[in-house]
Amino acid sequence: MIDFQTMHSMKNASRNSLASELYANSLQYSTRRHFLRDSTLGLGAIWMAMQQNQASARNVVVPQHSPTNPLSPIDPPLPAKVKRVIFLHMIGAPSQLELFDYKPELKRLDGKDCPQSFLEGKRFAFIQGTPKMLGPQYPFEQHGDSGAWVSDRMPHLAKQVDDICFIKSMQTDQFNHGPAQLMVHTGQTRMGNPSIGSWVTWGLGSENEDLPGYMVLLSGGRLPRVGKALWSSGFLPSVYQGVQCRSKGDPVLNISDPQGTTREARRAMLDSLNRLNQTSHETFGDPETITRIAQYEMAFRMQSAVPDAMDISKEPQHVLDSYGAEPGKESFANNCLLARRLAQQGVRFIQLYDWGWDSHGAGKNEALNEGFKDKCKQVDQPTAALLADLKANGMLEDTLVIWSGEFGRTPMRENRGGTEMTFVGRDHSPSAFTLWMAGGGVKKGMTYGESDEVGYTAAVNPVHLRDFHATLLHLLGFDHQSLVYPFQGLDQKLTGVKPAQVIDGILA
Repeated sequence: MIDFQTMHSMKNASRNSLASELYANSLQYSTRRHFLRDSTLGLGAIWMAMQQNQASARNVVVPQHSPTNPLSPIDPPLPAKVKRVIFLHMIGAPSQLELFDYKPELKRLDGKDCPQSFLEGKRFAFIQGTPKMLGPQYPFEQHGDSGAWVSDRMPHLAKQVDDICFIKSMQTDQFNHGPAQLMVHTGQTRMGNPSIGSWVTWGLGSENEDLPGYMVLLSGGRLPRVGKALWSSGFLPSVYQGVQCRSKGDPVLNISDPQGTTREARRAMLDSLNRLNQTSHETFGDPETITRIAQYEMAFRMQSAVPDAMDISKEPQHVLDSYGAEPGKESFANNCLLARRLAQQGVRFIQLYDWGWDSHGAGKNEALNEGFKDKCKQVDQPTAALLADLKANGMLEDTLVIWSGEFGRTPMRENRGGTEMTFVGRDHSPSAFTLWMAGGGVKKGMTYGESDEVGYTAAVNPVHLRDFHATLLHLLGFDHQSLVYPFQGLDQKLTGVKPAQVIDGILA
């Protein structure tokens, strides 16, 4: 019979045995864990060294950011003409024939049957049968010392033409909005690729540690056709994706702390979370963990920095009036003023999207003789004010401003089912459109390239979007063939695998 003392001794022995076993297991787990961690980190270091060696051998650029800050600023490998980019995209594709590409011959042909040669082998979104030619819907005049042709829909911008470089021979491969928008902003027609802003912030980092390096502003009431894929980081680390901001309400959704949460409590919670993420990184060596830490820290700093940067009510009244901006309103005018403010604070890439330029003539809002006039009025004054403001602040020389749609419009009037519609419109045309740039590194008061006599195809110095991308990277200090990211066994580039060349003729 076992007495109480014996039972107590057996329990203690059992506890000691269990403790010893747990301790041994913990040592075994710890040893395995640390072995895996050290092996992973060691292999990671070897991999990084191999990447650098291979990059040198292949003459490609792999940006070297701070290990703790993936947005740390980096000098480009080549001399740069600009430090930042403001890209104004008119979603839907504005008609070049009603804005910048004056065609007297098209005016003469107005109302005549479209030549069959214009239709053979062409794909259209909606044109069927034999459409009529459609002359310019608005009068044009020459402006400035450069004599640039601009329609009366852009009277404010017409005063800035001597600072603008027009490219009137742009071409793309796509005639539908979604793929064409992706082509403009990612260089590819499928989702999942980094946008221009992501490539730029990966390559150069950000000059302001309290704000994202890549910010996106929307107007017009709707997202672009393919949505946030246009400012995605694709296969680049997610810290390089665009951050969508709003000019009305909270600048960034969910940026404010919940009611009752103090700044100190948020900081303490973030510190605890960072310690967990740091432990995870030490254990597994996943580089996305560092990205996660950086994003949490950025979000914390943004809570105070973004509302201040986005508060245009602090601007003098004469500045607000010059843009036509109204604090608290969601508008393209507000976004242009915000773009200048963000540029001043070191944001590397600022993307504006304005929806509503798809002038098919299917209704009043889509008619060249109706809704198009409203869109021009909304965009003309603030665009001109942005250029003038940047110039007055001494920023235009190291900022590149870009204005474009995703393709052009046909010189024929759109008809569906062979019948003309009540409102006037044009179909999509990828063979010729106008893009303009202003700022550092590009010639002022210049028109480069020409479309044919009716504005249908690029006739002189055609410029593909790949060439535009190569030129943009060149102005920022990169060779487009060298800025690559290894992914799925390939050196991925913004310009892709097809030939691209810098547009030397527009470089200052």
